[in-house]
Amino acid sequence: MSLRRVQAPHLGRPVVLGRRRPVARCPRLTLRHYADVSTPPTCDYGPKAASSLVDVYLNDQLGDCVIAAGYHLVGVATGNATGTPFVATDAQITADYSAIGGYVPGQPSTDQGCDEQTALNYWTSRGFADGSQLCGWLAVDGTDKKTVQTALYLFENLFFGVELPDAWISPFPSADGFTWDVAGAADPQNGHAFLGYGYDDKGVTIDTWGLRGTVTYAAIAQYATMAGAGELYVLLTPDLVAKGQSRAPNGFDWSSLVADFDALGGKVPAPSPPAVTLDQASAWAAQGIASGGFLMTRSQATAAAKRGLTASWPK
Repeated sequence: MSLRRVQAPHLGRPVVLGRRRPVARCPRLTLRHYADVSTPPTCDYGPKAASSLVDVYLNDQLGDCVIAAGYHLVGVATGNATGTPFVATDAQITADYSAIGGYVPGQPSTDQGCDEQTALNYWTSRGFADGSQLCGWLAVDGTDKKTVQTALYLFENLFFGVELPDAWISPFPSADGFTWDVAGAADPQNGHAFLGYGYDDKGVTIDTWGLRGTVTYAAIAQYATMAGAGELYVLLTPDLVAKGQSRAPNGFDWSSLVADFDALGGKVPAPSPPAVTLDQASAWAAQGIASGGFLMTRSQATAAAKRGLTASWPK
């Protein structure tokens, strides 16, 4: 199979379309089964990952867009965690593309692209070049704007695997600020993977081939769904799970998520109890004391305070 190459004006050279449909669909868990979270009207996790997001990661030479999207995720996660995004080397990108897609350097016939589920399984079992590792992923319902925003707000990423309509690449985006909206039928020759890292009222902010643009919610509903031969996931690392817990201490069924991942052989870390402030602990102790008698000895007051703390302490 020959991968499609399209001239990219901003690079002055072609890029390669290399996302393939999954051979088989792996068991998946769906975010909307666990989340009921209030989200802000906008979010953007891109600024601290800029040096990673502008790197096309050899996708102007190879059909490795799935690998590039994965390492853009790593850049976003590390950039927002430490202020210094991890930027993979060409050798590291090639090594993952070889392991996941079967590419043999120096043999162009082996440059056949790859599918996202094979890549996600690999990064769950073997990890990325920086040492981080997926602990799982959740399917996201692309037809549900609220779910799309919740995924991004909680976990800083959306991983797209789609077949682009021809109008999205002809004419090809030439600069940041482009918008991909519904534009006719998806073309199976245009398989592509890319990362989403923010949203506003118009759609999801994405990075593709080193350009920043927007894919509208209507376009996500049409192309990033099973009906459109597409995929949409939120990827989870232990650090991203911890951040999600801090953003949604309530409104997310963490215990069910962990149990379901364990049932599928996953390894999502159990949620940490939320931090308790001094004011909260004092209020719970006061409630316990108030439930005691009018006159109490010191030991009775201590026991009453303990009962109040025990009744309200996060489980």
